[in-house]
Parts: sequence; C-alpha cells; structure tokens
Amino acid sequence: MRIDPESRALSGLTTFLTFVALNLMYLVLCLPVITIGAATSALYEVTIRYSDDESGHPLKDWFPAFRANFGRATLVMLCLLFPAVLLGYSSVFWFAMPSILGGVAGIVAVLGALYLFAAFLYGMAQVAYFRAPVRQTLKNSLLLPAAEPVRTLGVLLIPVTLVAFTILFPPFGFIVLTVGFSVGAYATAFLFRSVFGRHQA
Repeated sequence: MRIDPESRALSGLTTFLTFVALNLMYLVLCLPVITIGAATSALYEVTIRYSDDESGHPLKDWFPAFRANFGRATLVMLCLLFPAVLLGYSSVFWFAMPSILGGVAGIVAVLGALYLFAAFLYGMAQVAYFRAPVRQTLKNSLLLPAAEPVRTLGVLLIPVTLVAFTILFPPFGFIVLTVGFSVGAYATAFLFRSVFGRHQA
C-alpha cells in the first residue's frame, strides 16, 4: 500500500493538526497573562501569512514571531486591553445600580470596552503585519474601528461568538480549546488583510 503525501485527505489532516497545535501553543502562552499580547500577535502573524496563498510555515514561524513581537505587543496590550477590561468590570458595577443613570453608564462602559477590544485586536494585527513604532500603532488602532465599522464588526463577531456559544453550550468549549482561537484568527486574517490593503500608504 502506498500513501500519497500530496493527497487532499492527508493535506487536510495535516492542516487540521497544525491548527490544533497553534491553538494549544496560544493557550499555553496566554496563561502568564502578560504574554497575551505577544501570543496574539504571533498567532495573527502566522495566520495572516497562511491566509496569503498558504505561504509561510505556521508552526515553524510561531516562536520567532512571538519573540520578535514581544516588546511592542506587550506595550500595545497594556495600553488597549487593560483599559478595555477595566471598562468591562465597571459596567458590572453600573448595571448593578437600580437607576437610569446606572443603566446608561453601564451601556457606555460596555461600548467603550468593545471599542477598545477591537482596537486591541487591530493593534495585535498591526504588530504582526507592520514594523511601525508603538505610538503609530496605537494611533492607528484607535482610529481603525471607526474608519472600518463593517469589518470591525466582523473582527469582533468571531471572538464574541466563540464566547457566547461556549456559555450557551458548554460542550462547545472543547472545540474552542482545540481549534477555536487558531481557526478564528485565520478567518479574521482575511479581514485584517483587507483593512490594511485599503489603508496602507
């Protein structure tokens, strides 16, 4: 019996296992919390490359991307993700207040958290795609969600859907832990390439 290494079935299995490995590496490297930025930018870097006619080697390129992006990704994360988390927590406080003012403040906090989370995702993709200074990356990250509302909705919809399905259907968490983040990043990579292509000078 001969196995054709170029067969579609074997190629599909190899791709699936690659995304499983990427997902597991991403989750492990997110555990220290401070490395979430670098892990996310590395995941975006290898999936953006792979989305461009399957160029690059996702597993081989992962750790070099993680090391190269660590400093800038961490700074961008602290500037964007940390405030987003604070706003998210503050919304819980405001919604707990039995008043119209509390409800309005809670809605504003949620919208602010979502906007900053979208800016964080754009920031991680920029760290992966460009070699711009942190200041310029932050500026672009804060402007892009407003400049690209439709694509930003798509960028946000993927992680929000993963979380919502996991909450509503706990067994779905197995899929998230297996390929959820890596496949989600791959799907988002097409949106990022479209956005950057429109705004790249």
